Amino acid sequence: MIYLNGNRHDDGAGQTVAAVLQLLGLPTDARGVAVAVAGEVVPKAGWATFEIPEGARVEVLTAMQGG
Repeated sequence: MIYLNGNRHDDGAGQTVAAVLQLLGLPTDARGVAVAVAGEVVPKAGWATFEIPEGARVEVLTAMQGG
């Protein structure tokens, strides 16, 4: 179980950041996306290998254009 953008998800622990992004429908090569796990930013180069621990708080942020 993890908390993804404040919502509980029972199937995220042990998965990579890339797999969790797929849960959100985001491609791993998307521009303007940042991911933090337990308050630490995970570099994009590590998304395919960084495994999310049980109970982690994961925040996925996307840049929005506008004014």
